[in-house]
Amino acid sequence: MDWMDAGKSFRMRRRLLGTLAGGVSAAALFSMNPAVTEAAPAEPERAVPEKLFTLARLRSYKNRRSASWDRTGGNADWVTVDPGQTASLLDVSGAGVITHIWFTINSPDPMHLKNLVLRAWWDGESSPSIEVPIGDFFGLGLGEYFVYQSALLAVAPVKALNAYFEMPFATAARMAVTNEGNAAARSLYFAIDYVLLPGLPDGLGRFHAQYRQSAPCKASSGGDKNLSGQDNYVFLEATGRGHFVGVTQSVLQNQNGWFGEGDDMIFIDDDTMPTINGTGSEDYYNGAWDFGGQPFGYQHNGAPYIIDPERIGGRYCLYRWHTESPIAFEKSIRVTIEHGTANNRADNFYSTAYWYQTEPHAAFPVLPAAADRIPKIYAVGGAKGPAPVPQS
Repeated sequence: MDWMDAGKSFRMRRRLLGTLAGGVSAAALFSMNPAVTEAAPAEPERAVPEKLFTLARLRSYKNRRSASWDRTGGNADWVTVDPGQTASLLDVSGAGVITHIWFTINSPDPMHLKNLVLRAWWDGESSPSIEVPIGDFFGLGLGEYFVYQSALLAVAPVKALNAYFEMPFATAARMAVTNEGNAAARSLYFAIDYVLLPGLPDGLGRFHAQYRQSAPCKASSGGDKNLSGQDNYVFLEATGRGHFVGVTQSVLQNQNGWFGEGDDMIFIDDDTMPTINGTGSEDYYNGAWDFGGQPFGYQHNGAPYIIDPERIGGRYCLYRWHTESPIAFEKSIRVTIEHGTANNRADNFYSTAYWYQTEPHAAFPVLPAAADRIPKIYAVGGAKGPAPVPQS
C-alpha cells in the first residue's frame, strides 16, 4: 500500500468513527461503506449440561461418620459382639442421609455372616426398616465370602463389605447389629458415613431391606403351566407408595439340573395377574443360557458366585438392580419368581429385597431362627426331581 492509499484508508476510518459517534444506524453505515459486511446473527444460547458441574457444585451439608475407632487413641478399632448381645452402630437425631456403610468382621463362627443380623430404624419407628442377616444384606447369602463389585454393593479384599444405598431420615436414625449365633464376633469393624441437613425435601421414601428364605422351596406337582404366580417364591410384599430397586438371591441346589427355569412375576397395585412377566431366572438377572456356568458381575446385574452348577450342592449368588427405572407402585407390590418351571423344583432360596417407600411399612415376616438360616442340603423329591439324597 502506497502513502496515497494509506491516507485514503485513514480518512475512511475517521469518517466511520465520526458517524458512530453521531448515532447513525448500523444499516446506514453499511450503505455508506460497502466494505462493511453484515454481521452473522447471534447463535441461540445453549443449555450447559448440569453433569459438567456434578463434582464441582459446592455442598451445604455437614459430613459425619459413626465408626468403631478406638476412643482411647490406640489401635483397637473394633467392637466385640457376644452371643445374644447387640452393638449400636449409629444413633443420631436430626435430618440427614446415610451414604455409605462398611464392615469387616473377625469371628471364629464360620457362619457369622448368617448369624449376625443388621437392623435399622428411621424417624423413631418401632419396627425396623432393615432386618437382614449381615451377609445377605451384602449379597453373601450362603455365608461364604467372595469378591465382587456392583453399583450398590461391593465386597473388596479381604472381607470388606460395602453398601452405597442412599438412606434418608427426617428426625432420627438408628442402626445396630445383633449376634444370634453361639460364638462371639471378636472384632466387628464398622464405618457409617452420613450427612446432616437442615431438613429433607418432599417426596422422599425411606430405604427398606427385607430378608426371606424358603429352604427348601415346596415343589409343585400341578403341571408345567403357571400363569397366576401361585406358589412362587416371594422376594417382597409391600404396601404403600414406593419403588423396588433390586434384589440379591442365593441358591443352594437340592436337585441336579438347572435350577433357573422359573419366570419372575411382579404384581403392582391391584393387578391379580403379573404386571411384569419374565422369561427365566437367568434372564431376570440379565444373563442367558444358564449363565454358561460362568460367574460374572456388572454394575446392574450379576452372578458373581457359581460353584458346582447344576448339581446337588451347587451354589449361586445373584443380584439385579433396577436403578435404570425403579419399579414404582402406588398401593402395593408383590415381587416373585418361580422355582423351576411352574415351581417344580425344591432348591433352597435365600433373598434380600431393597426398596423405598412411604411409612409406615407393612410388618415384615418373622425372621427365621439362626439355626434355620444356615444353608444345608435337604433330601427332596418333587416333580421332575431326582431320587432323595442323604441330608448333609
